[in-house]
Amino acid sequence: MAVNRILILGGYGNFGKRIAEILVMIPGLTLVIAGRDHSKASDQCLQLVSMGAKARTEPALIDTTSLCFRDELAALKPDLVIHTGGPFQGQDYRVPTACIAAGSHYIDLADDRRFVCDIRALNDEAIKNKVLLVSGASSVPGLSSAVIDSFVEQFTQLEAIDFAIAPGNRAERGEATVKGILSYTGHPFSVFSRGQWVNQYGWMSPRKLFFNKVIGKRWLANVDVPDLELFPQRYDSVHTVNFQAGLELPFLHFGMVFMALLAKMGLVKNWSVLSRWIFQSSEIFRGLGTDIGGMQINLTGLGANREPKRIKWTLCAERGVGPYIPTLSAIILAKKLINDSLEDRGAMPCLGLYSLREFDCEASKFGIYHHSEISPHGQ
Repeated sequence: MAVNRILILGGYGNFGKRIAEILVMIPGLTLVIAGRDHSKASDQCLQLVSMGAKARTEPALIDTTSLCFRDELAALKPDLVIHTGGPFQGQDYRVPTACIAAGSHYIDLADDRRFVCDIRALNDEAIKNKVLLVSGASSVPGLSSAVIDSFVEQFTQLEAIDFAIAPGNRAERGEATVKGILSYTGHPFSVFSRGQWVNQYGWMSPRKLFFNKVIGKRWLANVDVPDLELFPQRYDSVHTVNFQAGLELPFLHFGMVFMALLAKMGLVKNWSVLSRWIFQSSEIFRGLGTDIGGMQINLTGLGANREPKRIKWTLCAERGVGPYIPTLSAIILAKKLINDSLEDRGAMPCLGLYSLREFDCEASKFGIYHHSEISPHGQ
């Protein structure tokens, strides 16, 4: 199926507009900027044209919660739908199922554990209709798995995965991302630790981690992501998977830790109902800190001769380009579908669908870089 017409749900939002900026430079495409605000969609189309768009652009009014959504989507006749309309916590599969009915491929940037992991329930139907549904085409598990896949053959036994994301405070962020995090702040979720499933609590267990000389040390805390469930299945020798993220400004970070404690104690049921107020309050401090963000993945296990081995991979994004990182997986997959170089069909999390080299081809355009350190003796 040729992919010429791409619809971006939330195409004027924090991530959607960045995806549009890249794909609109591909001649021969039609890019449909869609969402619940037709005025914002139209403005975004005009902005893309002013940037020298090589693709056609169209605004579209569409509401995923509408009873007519499936028919409205089918009427737009997309070859590919890119869903950026988070938060995905609590969403059902009405968008990907509508894509199956419309005969459209589907990619989302979901980071919700259940949404991403359970997308496989649509696999048989997607295969029957010869479409590809990919969930989690973002920093996790898209990029994180591409990184691990690039190093895993250096281990005869990969035992532990410990990774983290630390955005810069000045980097642009969206309210949907904040709402998603708040939904599990102070609530338990399961992690695979030392070969057993145990509970951690969202935005608790704070620690400080050194990334590199540019990023420095950042505070981190527990965050629930699909990788915590997917990686013990994908890398069968792994006995521990840990993921954390953090806010650059310590007083904001520990404000979240305190909020998590209140939720754990049962004094607050769900902080996400206050997401708009919390997001707007955090925006007051946007001028503080830096626009530098990073990601780090630490792999430990046994090397070729069964000796202890550790690989530390660190990514760095300067000059405020960090928010592009979560979009690059979706961009890579969209281009592969456009070029007819992605033959997979079915419904699946974003695992093993692109390489770290393919990521570099897109990331280097923004000056995003990474390096790795190998400690032969696990030092």
